[in-house]
Amino acid sequence: MKKSARKSLAGLPVPLFLLVFLLTSAPRALSQQPAPKTAATATQTGQGTRVTETAVDASIPDDPPVDKMLAVYSPKVHELEVVIGRLKGELKKSGAGSGSLGNFVTDGMRWQASVKTGKPVTVALMNGGGMRRNSIGEGELKARDIFELLPFENALITVDLTGEQLTKLLQMIVAGREAQAGARITYKINADKTSEMESARLRDAGGEKVIDPNARYTIVTIDYLYRVGGRYGILQQGENMKELGITLRDALMNYVKSETAAGRDIKPNLDGRFVFDKANSAATEEVKP
Repeated sequence: MKKSARKSLAGLPVPLFLLVFLLTSAPRALSQQPAPKTAATATQTGQGTRVTETAVDASIPDDPPVDKMLAVYSPKVHELEVVIGRLKGELKKSGAGSGSLGNFVTDGMRWQASVKTGKPVTVALMNGGGMRRNSIGEGELKARDIFELLPFENALITVDLTGEQLTKLLQMIVAGREAQAGARITYKINADKTSEMESARLRDAGGEKVIDPNARYTIVTIDYLYRVGGRYGILQQGENMKELGITLRDALMNYVKSETAAGRDIKPNLDGRFVFDKANSAATEEVKP
């Protein structure tokens, strides 16, 4: 197997390439061990069957079909190592709204939806379970970081909600400890350790404003949450659902690239979008997930 191809598969985060990784790394690891003097040995089993053992080492020639398969995937693997931005500080998935990592993802969703629709998007919603890394360390931000964080093929959609429906959505976000961008939510912790929204105001470049129950607001989320129903069923009560034709993963990479092009690093953003009301809570500190 070609040495460059083997190296490109090290630490591969995409499940699609797992088989390729195993095919290439296992023989390489075995080749580190001293090869026996005899390349093949025959053993007689208790059932009278002859079994031949062959040492797997560098003496085994390359397999052209496997090399051909790797030639197709190698460029895609190299793309994962492309640096798309720089992270100044560590992103962490913790606390209400999945912490700075949840803020990063929903900020990117809201930005991309506004670009796609050509109009302001009020709120972005993302479930914490869809983010598959707990942290991203400071330094170069690579495509592989986004793939590892968001491995699913979820796509962005927008839907219009009334102010009343949006308030219910924000209540669900607090109760489910989901991530959001576009609102400042004050909440408390009850005696049973559940989180409950006390108040919410919308935030944009012009400041904060109350939610008009009769107005209509555009929100962005992923197609999975829209279709799964359950506690997210309020989304299906909205109108004008539109698919934006872009995956969440690509949207976030576009967001990072846009910030980089503007000369800005990605920074942990704990901007007070979730405010813990300690005085009215049964708990003295925020409950850890």
